[in-house]
Amino acid sequence: MQITSLTLGPLETNCYIVSADGSDEAIVIDPAARGDRIRAALGSKKAAAVLLTHGHFDHTGALAEFSGCPSYIHPLDAPMLSDPRLSLAGMVGDRSPRPAATNHVQDGDILTLAGLEIRVLHTPGHTPGGVCYLIGDTLFTGDTMFRGSYGRTDFPGGDYATEMRSIRRLLSLPDDHPVCPGHGPGTTLSRERAYY
Repeated sequence: MQITSLTLGPLETNCYIVSADGSDEAIVIDPAARGDRIRAALGSKKAAAVLLTHGHFDHTGALAEFSGCPSYIHPLDAPMLSDPRLSLAGMVGDRSPRPAATNHVQDGDILTLAGLEIRVLHTPGHTPGGVCYLIGDTLFTGDTMFRGSYGRTDFPGGDYATEMRSIRRLLSLPDDHPVCPGHGPGTTLSRERAYY
């Protein structure tokens, strides 16, 4: 599996391009901003799908650039794509269009996209519909888990106790997975277990 990481937008959000070895397709996780940079990083690969870890503006700014391919979000965060108050876009004057997602994901779903098997884990707390995606042995956590930290819980729909339950769920996964977070450097579950 190949993973390309881009840091995009004013909040330095991590966007990931993930492809199976030898595939001419890839998935885009959290197209934060600068669709031109994401497309350049895709190179000759076709974007087969967009996966959103949650609906905040800084993870969805370039979503419209990929309106021709399927997009996935948890239904509890789907309203954020059309409501700048919920997505926090209104707070910063972000008026980028965000088309409705074409598909909803639920906890436990297994998606097969671009030759990749993707397990969905619903991890609310930062937002009601936050999810993580386990692809191969790598966990893409959005703002549920950072290195030594986690996403804020004081925005609309956030809840600290729920966030802590989601983090405990991730830490209880049986293996030591590499973690690709929504902001900041990567980490591993073993590192975070030692932190918490």
